[in-house]
Amino acid sequence: MPHALVVDNNPERLTQTSEIFRAHDFSVESVSDTEQARDIILSARPEVLLINLDGEDVSSRARLLTFLAHSNVADVTQIFLMSSAPSYVQAAEGMRVGARDIFVYPSQLNRLAAALQQYKQEISCENSRDKTVHQSGRGLLIGESPPMEHLYKTLRKVAPADISVFLSGESGTGKDLVARTIHALSPRSHCPFVAVNCGAIAPDLAESELFGHVKGAFTGAASAHNGLFKQAEGGTLFLDELTEMKQDLQVKLLRVLESQTFQPVGAERSQSCDVRIIASSNRDLKEAIQEGLLRQDLYYRAAQFSLEVPPLRARGEDVVRLAKAFLYEQCEITKIKKEFSDEVLDVFRIYGWPGNVRELRNVVIRAFLLAGNEISVDDLPDNYISEQPIGMDYLRLPVGRTLDDVERNIIIATLRYHNGNKTIAAKELGISLKTLYNRLKEYDM
Repeated sequence: MPHALVVDNNPERLTQTSEIFRAHDFSVESVSDTEQARDIILSARPEVLLINLDGEDVSSRARLLTFLAHSNVADVTQIFLMSSAPSYVQAAEGMRVGARDIFVYPSQLNRLAAALQQYKQEISCENSRDKTVHQSGRGLLIGESPPMEHLYKTLRKVAPADISVFLSGESGTGKDLVARTIHALSPRSHCPFVAVNCGAIAPDLAESELFGHVKGAFTGAASAHNGLFKQAEGGTLFLDELTEMKQDLQVKLLRVLESQTFQPVGAERSQSCDVRIIASSNRDLKEAIQEGLLRQDLYYRAAQFSLEVPPLRARGEDVVRLAKAFLYEQCEITKIKKEFSDEVLDVFRIYGWPGNVRELRNVVIRAFLLAGNEISVDDLPDNYISEQPIGMDYLRLPVGRTLDDVERNIIIATLRYHNGNKTIAAKELGISLKTLYNRLKEYDM
């Protein structure tokens, strides 16, 4: 069932237009507050958005329209506008935000109904989801920060090319979702996506797990088994944490990638395979190769294109967007509405998130279970109120730190934030460039 969001500050109109959506089998959220609407757009990603332009709160609607114009929401959401007397200015605004149509209220409610019917005929709910993936390059990923926008652009370019991809990044950053997005954007999207954690494969069954076996190949092989390569035929095989795979199996995997053939355990003949490989690791790859955890030749074969997934602490306000998305998910599951306090969102912004998106999701679920209608700081684990490292443009320091330590932390954080540009950092800190150089010399930097 497609999801719609209706934004209108008039309760009567809000009810009337929402019922039109429901009559065409849409699930509907209706809100009067434009700030709340923006949060829902970011978290719920509705397929259709209807905004009524009438009312006195012109500035709030203008902020919402500006947000839509400077984002790619129109790529993934059908935007409709409504007004009792549409003007040329409103029509131009509609074009700027990527609106599909503008309706006159109430005389053109029948046109709205026809547009919804046409939308449903154009594409089914599932195909709409696929279209969203292809247009936005996001898949199941959430985020508007510069590192994520760069990631989306890269995914749109890499996914259609039938090359192997190696994803690096810290644990919990969402490499699995990135892999799924690459698959969804690729020509192989209609074929299977198969994922395996290489560190979780039992050593004595690893070869059979990957390549399969014939009946009677070994004790306990009562029937033939199709391995992961066979299961992923025509699609994508995601080898998560490839650096955890045993060396002898890495050798066999390399042969398969080079020859595009594999031989099931106990079989007399090899089988051809057509599988795209996406691999990942949370280790430093150079160190993994030096330590013998990853064969260099396998890395070069599996990493025709390398891509790093950014940590959550480098994604700025995305932490709030993700937290609200996870909260919305829990609200939908339980049918219980809860909200974050402003203090909790500030803690989320400042905390370093060593466990990245996975840690944030777990914290939100835990807090949701403990909280009343509003999630407060008291509902968070104690360690989230302690000192944490830099999180994009935030720095958290404990009470009791010496002024020299505070100054050192702020100088280094500002310099890192500006990618080592000393001139800009000195200007922002309000000190001379010479003073900055002297401080860095003291810090042995």
